[in-house]
Amino acid sequence: MDLSTTYLGLKLPHPFMPGASPLVDKLDVVKRLEDAGAAAIVMHSLFEEQIAREEWATFRHTETHGESFAEALSYFPSPEKFALGPEEYLDHIRRVKSSVGVPVIASLNGTTLGGWLDYSRLMQEAGADALELNVYSLPSNPDETSQNVEDRTVEMLKAVKEAVKIPVAVKLSPFYTALSNFAQRLDEAGADGLVLFNRFYQPDIDPHELTVVRTLALSDSSELPLRLRWLAILAGRTRASLAVSGGVHTSMDAIKTVMAGAHAVQLVSALLQQGPELLVALRREVEEWMEEMEYRSLEQMQGSLGLRSAPDPTVYERANYMLILQSWREQNP
Repeated sequence: MDLSTTYLGLKLPHPFMPGASPLVDKLDVVKRLEDAGAAAIVMHSLFEEQIAREEWATFRHTETHGESFAEALSYFPSPEKFALGPEEYLDHIRRVKSSVGVPVIASLNGTTLGGWLDYSRLMQEAGADALELNVYSLPSNPDETSQNVEDRTVEMLKAVKEAVKIPVAVKLSPFYTALSNFAQRLDEAGADGLVLFNRFYQPDIDPHELTVVRTLALSDSSELPLRLRWLAILAGRTRASLAVSGGVHTSMDAIKTVMAGAHAVQLVSALLQQGPELLVALRREVEEWMEEMEYRSLEQMQGSLGLRSAPDPTVYERANYMLILQSWREQNP
């Protein structure tokens, strides 16, 4: 059975890979992922704030009046909050690259235009085969328009594309006013791939302690339909390849994403819960299902139920909303 796929211009034996997460912080886990058949290794993100803090610290120690910036450092997360600082991150790319025979995809996470984007070039020099630009932006300023948010992201992508020769994917959230148009703009700006979707980690409130609490909930399959919908809508409409991130926990989840149009399937929560060996089971189960359904290749299945190919395209659009509500009333008079 031919499970091969092309993602970011990279020829891969199958679409399964770990998504950006702490899974790859340790080389022994990276080796386990490769041994389990990971098609590529996606590293966790290096954050704009980490780079900014290091640059402020360097400036403080090299300038006569550097202490005047000490307060500014307090606005950035402390270094011990991160497993790897900027230089350690680059060293880790080199170690991972020298330890595995599959492509290594670095990840750069930020929200503004600035010198931190230069790290994309350093990641390329460290050996990264591709780069994931993770734009984790939560526009809380009421004076900032959606147009400004999108324009800034496009300019960030252009800056990275000018700095590197390796493929660049943009990891997006689903919360854009006109996602199809924005995806098209990114495609035209040179994005080699789009990753759908980032997960915003929602804060909670402790009413007894009067504090805002950081929470982290792993994904489950219930998050998949949102991703299926947008994969299907974008499939065949962009030059950029498409990856799914979030909500894939079973082989059937994976099959659905490919039918919707995914070229790559990134897993994090499922691997954290079940370990790297899940990759072996997923690949075997997908092969068995495809053989049973008489598919010869993943390519034959890819995008077969996208918006352009679906027997009933309205299921992805507004008409489905009306029909679902009507069917519920008919079932529950």
